[in-house]
Amino acid sequence: MKPTLLALTLLLPLSVQAATDIQRWRNRDGTQILLVERHENPIIDLEVSFKGSGSVANPDGKSQVAEFTAALLTDGTQELDEEAFNAEADNIGTQISSDSNAESASAGFRSLSKADIRDKAANLLNHSLTRPRFDEAVFRRRQTQSITGLQQQETTPDYTATRELTKLIYPNHPYGSGANITVDSLKRVSLDDIRAFHHTHYGKDNAIVAIVGDLNRKQAEQLVDRILKDLPAKATATHAIPPVPKQTAQRRDIPFAGTQAQVLLGTSLIKRHDPDYYALVAGNYILGGGGFDSRLMKVLRDQHGYTYGVYSSLAPATEEGTFAVSYSTQKKNTKASLADTQAVIEQFIAEGPTEAELKQAKANIVGSFPLRYDSNDKLLNYLSLIGLYDLPNDYLEAYPKAINSLTVEQVRDAWQRRVKFKDLNTVVVGAE
Repeated sequence: MKPTLLALTLLLPLSVQAATDIQRWRNRDGTQILLVERHENPIIDLEVSFKGSGSVANPDGKSQVAEFTAALLTDGTQELDEEAFNAEADNIGTQISSDSNAESASAGFRSLSKADIRDKAANLLNHSLTRPRFDEAVFRRRQTQSITGLQQQETTPDYTATRELTKLIYPNHPYGSGANITVDSLKRVSLDDIRAFHHTHYGKDNAIVAIVGDLNRKQAEQLVDRILKDLPAKATATHAIPPVPKQTAQRRDIPFAGTQAQVLLGTSLIKRHDPDYYALVAGNYILGGGGFDSRLMKVLRDQHGYTYGVYSSLAPATEEGTFAVSYSTQKKNTKASLADTQAVIEQFIAEGPTEAELKQAKANIVGSFPLRYDSNDKLLNYLSLIGLYDLPNDYLEAYPKAINSLTVEQVRDAWQRRVKFKDLNTVVVGAE
């Protein structure tokens, strides 16, 4: 990164009020664009996301095709090898990167907003998207890194537990694809697979462009046209995510060397557009998401000393993402700690939170919410999220209002209807 860009980057925190002024439209190609103008500093942050191009679209028996495709986009173009591509980006003080997750892939940049520099950055990104190099040696390096990384992860209890729980929750669902990665399934991936995936999963119609920075709408439209020029009009492969079928809860006890047991409980639960979304979020904070303030922490850590930390989490998605509880404990405490975990969860479901607990949860969730988008790059992530999941333009304002409006009865009702301890799968890695 150029020194001037680094210096300017340090000045990028935003005011909460300004972060909510979102302009949103579709261009003539059907591409959704979300823009927040920020003229305080001459910087542009931009991300192009491709809906349906994440790991849910990986072909059967071949792991991480989507992930490899996204990673290789910014490893060089047909005109520039990896080293020359990075040098070109550095010469104009631009950071350019790509990534993927379960439901989408993305590529983007941070650049100075000066017209000639932003156009050069846009050209680099355009060539990444439309003329990627897909170099054999670079791919083999990434493939080897993935294999080595998998082999290392398989020696850890937390990865082993997470993989097993994912298999139990999503045995025949695209959300479970990551749990089926093996060395063989990684080795089966070829550059032809990656080229085919890129050809069928990256189009103008499934692109969502999020922009934060020093430009106006007209300039944003021109920039998007430049970036997406020559990209196919349509992504020919579409992957509608099917509903998640409820599974009968199971338990897996997996032997593992050492004195500690890794315990993980979970089920499918929450969607991005879930009618109980905010009640589930607030309840999760009180149950186990609020750190030392949570009920699980107070019982398992403070009262019994079973663990240094116990946490519950929600992972909302298009269809039902996970609700999970995780902790590690000495093997001798596994049975007792699980019994206490069950008691805490069942009591919370039956009684709901107290007024004091909900008041504290509201204060902490709402009070910390602006910190989630207090810089350009954080705000950019939220713009992409809003676009990908068709969330409302006022999402950043509506979220804290919805949390603040919750009652004890609403939280209790949601948890009683939606969560049953008997539906939680249990995985113990390090079982005796």
